[in-house]
Amino acid sequence: MEVLRWIWCSNHTRLIVSARAWCQAAAQKFSGGIGSKLCGTLNEAILHLIRSLNAIICNSNTIVLLFTDLLPALNGDAKTMNFLQEVVDIMLAYIVESFDRSTKVIDFHYPNELLQRNNWELSDEPETLDDILISCRATLKYAIKTAHPRYFNQLSTGLDMVGLAADWLTSTANTNMFTYEVAPVFVLLEYVTLKKMREIIGWQEGHGDGIFSPGGAISNMYAMLLARYKMFPEVKEKGMSSVPRLVAFTSEHSHFSIKKGAAALGIGTESVICIKADERGKMIPSDLERRIVEAKQKGYVPFFVSATAGTTVYGAFDPLMAIADICKKHDIWMHVDGAWGGSLLMSRKHRWKLNGVERANSMTWNPHKMMAVPLQCSALLVREEGLMQSCNQMQACYLFQQDKQYDLSYDTGDKALQCGRHVDIFKLWLMWRAKGTIGFEAQIDKCLELSEYLYNKIKDREGYEMVFDGKPQHTNVCFWYLPPGVRYLEDKVEKMKRLMLMLCLLHRLKLVFGDS
Repeated sequence: MEVLRWIWCSNHTRLIVSARAWCQAAAQKFSGGIGSKLCGTLNEAILHLIRSLNAIICNSNTIVLLFTDLLPALNGDAKTMNFLQEVVDIMLAYIVESFDRSTKVIDFHYPNELLQRNNWELSDEPETLDDILISCRATLKYAIKTAHPRYFNQLSTGLDMVGLAADWLTSTANTNMFTYEVAPVFVLLEYVTLKKMREIIGWQEGHGDGIFSPGGAISNMYAMLLARYKMFPEVKEKGMSSVPRLVAFTSEHSHFSIKKGAAALGIGTESVICIKADERGKMIPSDLERRIVEAKQKGYVPFFVSATAGTTVYGAFDPLMAIADICKKHDIWMHVDGAWGGSLLMSRKHRWKLNGVERANSMTWNPHKMMAVPLQCSALLVREEGLMQSCNQMQACYLFQQDKQYDLSYDTGDKALQCGRHVDIFKLWLMWRAKGTIGFEAQIDKCLELSEYLYNKIKDREGYEMVFDGKPQHTNVCFWYLPPGVRYLEDKVEKMKRLMLMLCLLHRLKLVFGDS
């Protein structure tokens, strides 16, 4: 009897979760509100039954646990450990399933359908911990399995186990990156890692500055903000009315975040001049210089050029050396948006594609892309030390006191736009420790090797047509599949029209049936 009591008391929570999951699955067979009512009735019946059995076997009056039963509640240790173990079990089961090729990438439902399949609404009364576990399972059930071998999406994929462990630890620490006193280890790890990244760029002894931000779009906006401040420091206090009409330049294939940053900073999207790209998607330097001269003749002030290292669609690398020459000639801030392609700096075989990056004033680099660090992890690297601080600091005395008993340069919060800043560094740092630089290099080299393999497989295959001629520079392999109905059409406009229609239909079918 003691063994039975121990087994029951240790596993009744799992029984409730499994039973309720079965109820929800059964209720989904019914349309309208009938399913929800049925599920509610069955849940109550099951809960009543298990309560009765629990009272008999465990000598307990109730098994309903709430968040108030967890730490810091008195004697909440065991309940907290049990609850968190349940959550970990759910996550581990999901991870194992994600790597199973026989499963779907996503159990897709349209938004209105998904809203009806589960009760996602927030209630005034607290839910039980059993209900919380059900919600955890439901959330992952309908999530996209980004670790799935057949998950192919824009610019990020996979799930690194060391990075995942680091993310769990980061959430456990639950701190802020604004001062050394509240995040001593994380602040130091950010300092060490940013210095290493600047060394890899080629800035002497890793001198300079930098910060981890909430994604490449924000990193690019930081760069534009610094470029404007560098040329017109009075703009910080007096605003845009104190400066002449500023213009920025970027490739027509660049990321939309350049224009979005200009809009956010009050510069305006019309002040972003798009430079022509060649057939491979690379910025044409001669067109850049021509447009800079034109802007000056109109009385505008060129202040910022954003070159792209790895464009979003073609994976093209702008000619950085030539762009650097033009920026130096016209005294313009040069930024390199290496959110996608910056990680190739880790590869001795491929880093030549970024030759000239060491001449840039700033660079965006997203380890959550090619380096497969869990989202989010984006760094802005700046060549001039101290510029970020003078540009962004507000010297709030209630937070950034000047009489602290340590080097105040480690209080990084005042150089950031944010006050509350998430710890994004630990997952990159821990993965770097686990893989080493050579591990990241091998990972990146393998990705590009696979893209070249794919390119060689399809470039001469009947029914396929490359978007542009020649081997891709990055992992972007751009091609069209030509169905027999359009394969031999000579009218290129009509061919493209039909292809786009078929692409839309294929996308809809993929959403409905998944990738299985």
